[in-house]
Amino acid sequence: MAAFPWHARSRNYTSEFESCRLEAVPVEFGDYHPLKPITVTESKTKKMGRKGSTSSTSSSSSSSMIDPLSSVLDGTDPLSLFAATADPVTTAANTDSTRKKRDKDDSLAVGSDFEPWSSKRGEILARYTTTEKLSINLYMSSEKGKATTPGSAVSEKVRTRLEELDDLEEGSQKELLNLTQQDYMNRIEDLNQSLKDAWASDQKVKALKIVIQCSKLLSDTTVIQFYPSKFVLITDILDTFGKLVYERILSMCLDNRSSLPDNFTPESVNDTAKETCLNWFFKIASIRELIPRFYVEAAILKCNKFLSKTGISECLPRLTAMIRGIGDPLVAVYARAYLCRVGMEVAPHRKESLNKNFFDFLLTFKQMHGDTVQNQLVVQCVEIPLYLTLYSPAIDWILQCIAYRAPEILLTEMMERCKKLGNNALLLNSVMSAFRAEFIAARSMDFIGMIKECDESGFPKHLLFRSLGLNLAMADPPECDRLQILNEAWKVITKLKNPQDYINCAEVWVEYTCRHFTKREVNTVLADVIKHMTPDRAFEDAYPQLQSIIQKIITYFHDFSVLFSAEKFLPFLDMFQKESVRVEVCKCIMEAFIKHQQDATKDPVILNALLHVCKTMHDSVNALTLEDEKRMLASLINGFIKMVSFGRDFEQQLSFYVEARSMFCNLEPVLVQLVHSVNQLAMETRKVMKGNHSRKTAAFVRACVAFCFITIPSLTSIFARLNLYLNSGQVALANQCLSQADAFFKAAVSLVPEVPKMINIDGKMRPSEPFLLEFFCNFFSTLLIVPDHPEQGVLFLVRGLLNVIQDYTWEDNSDDKVRIYANVLHLLSAMTQETYIYHLDKVDSNDTLYGGDSKFLIEINKLCETVIAQILDHLKTLGQEETLKRQSQLALYFFNSILAHGDLRNNKLNQLSVNLWNLAQKHGFADTKTMVKTLEYIKRQSKQPEMSHFTELALRLPLQSRT
Repeated sequence: MAAFPWHARSRNYTSEFESCRLEAVPVEFGDYHPLKPITVTESKTKKMGRKGSTSSTSSSSSSSMIDPLSSVLDGTDPLSLFAATADPVTTAANTDSTRKKRDKDDSLAVGSDFEPWSSKRGEILARYTTTEKLSINLYMSSEKGKATTPGSAVSEKVRTRLEELDDLEEGSQKELLNLTQQDYMNRIEDLNQSLKDAWASDQKVKALKIVIQCSKLLSDTTVIQFYPSKFVLITDILDTFGKLVYERILSMCLDNRSSLPDNFTPESVNDTAKETCLNWFFKIASIRELIPRFYVEAAILKCNKFLSKTGISECLPRLTAMIRGIGDPLVAVYARAYLCRVGMEVAPHRKESLNKNFFDFLLTFKQMHGDTVQNQLVVQCVEIPLYLTLYSPAIDWILQCIAYRAPEILLTEMMERCKKLGNNALLLNSVMSAFRAEFIAARSMDFIGMIKECDESGFPKHLLFRSLGLNLAMADPPECDRLQILNEAWKVITKLKNPQDYINCAEVWVEYTCRHFTKREVNTVLADVIKHMTPDRAFEDAYPQLQSIIQKIITYFHDFSVLFSAEKFLPFLDMFQKESVRVEVCKCIMEAFIKHQQDATKDPVILNALLHVCKTMHDSVNALTLEDEKRMLASLINGFIKMVSFGRDFEQQLSFYVEARSMFCNLEPVLVQLVHSVNQLAMETRKVMKGNHSRKTAAFVRACVAFCFITIPSLTSIFARLNLYLNSGQVALANQCLSQADAFFKAAVSLVPEVPKMINIDGKMRPSEPFLLEFFCNFFSTLLIVPDHPEQGVLFLVRGLLNVIQDYTWEDNSDDKVRIYANVLHLLSAMTQETYIYHLDKVDSNDTLYGGDSKFLIEINKLCETVIAQILDHLKTLGQEETLKRQSQLALYFFNSILAHGDLRNNKLNQLSVNLWNLAQKHGFADTKTMVKTLEYIKRQSKQPEMSHFTELALRLPLQSRT
């Protein structure tokens, strides 16, 4: 193949910059400016004429970004026009009625600020468990009534159903004994499913039997500590039943209507639906036992809406009175809780029935301490404090229902009634759990007085203080009482002997302390926690609470110098002995530091503490640690490193980075960040010295460069190493460390052969060649200004790089090698210029060293010929049918390179460019639009005096249509 000598085009970069610069246009005050806010005016009724303005005449305007659609609509909004044409009287009337309806609904319905029962369900099931064996009565299905024929008389059908109900009373049940808690819960779930299946198969009587049977279980208190959980499970079934019955009757009301309005009246209900509804109530009324009769009727209480407007309001007082017949106070209070729950769903405005339930409960309060209950507790070996906690979910719920949007006077009355009862700790706890936090906080000292008067043998006082603390975490007490409240509470808390009771209480009061007091009080509290939790390693059973304490402290203390100067904070951290928990706590601290620390710091207290915290996170990394976890830990440590600054004390800063490197050597992203930080430090030094290094700063910069050169080889990611070698070489060059810069660049060149074909990017294997191409382009832009070494020969780095590119094994279906060669051609062309396009201050590049010497230019041209030969050889190999498209793209790419950097007054280069143009179009794979634009560019450039030879070139470049 004939050799093509390269002739680079002479460039005048200054004039080129000037020609590319945008034309400056003077802007007078008041004229349009791209950053000036645009006034958009809303058109109310009709379109107004506009002249030289973007706004129409109207009464209202606002400053906002211009709407691209407004020009199409000529400033008018079609929806605004539509609204304007509507009848204003009708619109106003509709709006008014809608608002009245919404206001009425808001007064009746329960809002989102009411905590639903479903949110308490899981907590109750988790808290009230047992290891005792349980028993359950299962309904054994009878075959009676299943084989009724279509021709059966109605009276026969009714008789059969009555017999089925009698079966339940006559022992068609099977008692299962010795069930574990999980078995029991599974059986209840089976019953729930059986209920749904029976209903779906139209066996309504069987469904009712199941519900009655389940309701009977609520009279059984043989395993008393499981009763609250049993109540939750059984009432789930009752809720399902109530929903099925309501939807069944509702579907009968529809007739030909698509739906019934939410606020329907009994008059809109047809007779069939009413009769069915009455039938259900009559069936339930025939249940002999009180508890199942009460629960099943309460479950379908909502169905009274189909019968009369006052049905629900009449039933609630009657059901409330029925509960008085239940002898066991625990069973009775949960029955009241269920009635309140149903009442809040169907008639939340009927507060009097809620209040009546609570006052009835207060009347029977002394039953809890009666002989019957005491004997039952002795048999079951249950202590009275544990027994009293069983009441909490029910009383809490009743009081929550009463307190919801209740006036302050009612809450005060409730509080006074509780005061009159002796040993009222249980009630007091429920009042503090259910009433608004603001109400409790305002009367904190009153509640502390009531807590003091409570009998310690009943409900534990520490639970009362815990409930009070939870309220004070949400609302502030009077300022004058705050210290006294803390002192009174902590007197009780610190005397607790049981570590679990102590930490449950202390955890809550830490937030109150952080919220209202200083480091001194928080430090005292932490010291007390350490004192209580250290003996017998009690902290091992309280990690969640200890974590919560740390979280609360860092939530309120954003000044980490204050936080870490607290004498007991780090000893408190030492209690986290379990590594996984310790690391989680450290992550919380680091996240808070990165989020809240505004300014860089050099505070030794903060640095020592956070180095300890980061070291803990780093040391948790092992072979089994997930990549995501490593990434997160590295991100937190990097955030800390970036926030450390010793100002002008650069040597101290470098010492910190050296120490950090030794501490965090297992996390690669941290090492990468340290290299970047040290490079930045070197550039800061250059900036301070304005490029004129003294002997001291020159030595310091070389120390920074040495740090990077030592650190980079320890990285495993090959592209991280390549990019850091390049980055660090650039920094060394900028600081006049020429031999060190050469060392970095040589290291980068020698590393290229090790680049694998595929690399892991975010867990996925990707080809490495695109990344290698990007690296080479960056490298070439640096090599332009790197001066040659006096002992290494001309362009020794470029030659070495070309050898590496030649020897590298490229993918068969890739053209990146040719693209790299084209970029080498760009570099070599830039090197032939008298003055390079950019320079580094105080660094003499080859344009200064060689001064355009002919031998230097001959060496460059030889390299260019070699590179062109390589490119043309590759283009020749792409002559096969399956690679013609690639050949076309590469030919055009190389043509553009010659066009930009070659001197086309040379005949051989000119002919080569014409040949490449024709090759790009030869087989119909060329992008016609690109070709057209390229030709237009050539014609445009030919108008410039120094580019007149482009006119002839344009005539030799035909455009072929694709065939």
